[in-house]
Parts: sequence; C-alpha cells; structure tokens
Amino acid sequence: MTEHMGAIFTTSPTLVSWVLLYIVVQRLGELVHANRNTRRLLSEGGQEHGADHYHYFIFLHSAWISIIALLVDPQHTIHTAMLALFVATQILRVWTLASIGRWWTTRIISAPHFERVKRGPYRYISHPNYLVVILELAIVPLMLGLPWVALAFSILNAMLLRHRIAVENEVLTERKR
Repeated sequence: MTEHMGAIFTTSPTLVSWVLLYIVVQRLGELVHANRNTRRLLSEGGQEHGADHYHYFIFLHSAWISIIALLVDPQHTIHTAMLALFVATQILRVWTLASIGRWWTTRIISAPHFERVKRGPYRYISHPNYLVVILELAIVPLMLGLPWVALAFSILNAMLLRHRIAVENEVLTERKR
C-alpha cells in the first residue's frame, strides 16, 4: 500500500480478484433467492409482468461482469474512497433486500392482494434496488479503472430501467396500500 495526499491506495491483485468474486457470488446468490421467491409468489396467485424485457437485464449484467473480468488489470490500484463507496452500496443492497423480504425477485411478480412494501429504504425511495444497481454499474468499473465500461453500461441500464420502472409503477398501483 502507498499513501498519496492522505488517501490510501492498494495494489494487491488479490483485492481486485476478491471484488470480482464477490460480485459473481452475490449475483448468483440473488438469482437463487429471487427464483425461489418468484416460484412462491406465482403459487400465491401472482402474475409476471414485463417478461418481454427480462432477458435483456440478464444479458446486460452478464456482459458487464464478463467485460470487467476480461479487461481489468489485476494490478490496478483501488482507491479506498471508491472501495468505501462500493461497500456503502452493498449495505444499501442488504437493507433493501431485508426490507422487501419475501416480495423481492428479479422479475415483476404482482397481484392485487399482495402488500406494498413501505419500510426501510422504501419509505424514502420507490425503487431502492434499482438505485443500488445504478450505483454499482458505475462504481465497480470506475473503481477498477474502466470508465468507458461504467459509461456504456450505465447508459444501457438507464434505457432498460426506463421501461421496467414504467411497467413496475403501473403494476404497483393495483396492490394493497
């Protein structure tokens, strides 16, 4: 580690590898959890909405991880402020998932008798999980020295989210208050 103007940098290839491994394991774990919730919500009378765009998100996130893994310099220095921002984003992710609980999926599954979550970060923002993803898609590549990946995938994600949030907002109006 070296110090530069009070900020600590790390040059450990192990840290870069751990960040990438964390992201892959986190995403796979979320898919398992989401699929379990999806099956249960469908069995409770939920219906899927907006399935036409779901595969684009899977492709986008898979491509994002793959491109970062292929292009990152394992010796890249990670500024502690960027690492701290990434960790803060992950804390928001955990808070979001814990707050939405049994209702969280990667798909839009809804029914009029499903409750609308209004606790945790949902008290302050309608779609905190999308905020986490927006931040993460930018922070990780910036942290790893790939600013064009941050820009390109942020734009693509914004295009997809614009449609998805419109679908989700429409569906949420039918839920119990």
